[in-house]
Amino acid sequence: MKKLALIAALSLLAACSQKAEEKKEVAAEPAAEAAPAPAADSGTQPGTYDVKMADGTMATTTINADGTYVDTDPKGKEVKGLYASHDGKDCFDPEGDAPGMCWAVGKAGADGSFTATADDGTVVTVTPKKK
Repeated sequence: MKKLALIAALSLLAACSQKAEEKKEVAAEPAAEAAPAPAADSGTQPGTYDVKMADGTMATTTINADGTYVDTDPKGKEVKGLYASHDGKDCFDPEGDAPGMCWAVGKAGADGSFTATADDGTVVTVTPKKK
């Protein structure tokens, strides 16, 4: 359960970093289409992200425009909850008794991927899913 929250948090953090850079680029260029609305209380764009744990395990996190998220582990188990940005970190609060977790997001690479580091030191690599 904790890993899913971590994965979701990392994915969100990655999304925030990538989307913030994209927003800066969009401001410099005329926009042909309006950008998607950010998730509630954050600068992160909604989307689906692959999350790779340090041991190579893969999961998926989807951030919704309404400020919710869904983490899906390799076996298909889902954890749902709320996403928000606090003190410069992306935070995930799963439904139920599981504790929430916040992640510091690294700078996005050319492919949009980034690393996210949880408050407990867990590091994941987050990559936007290709459409």
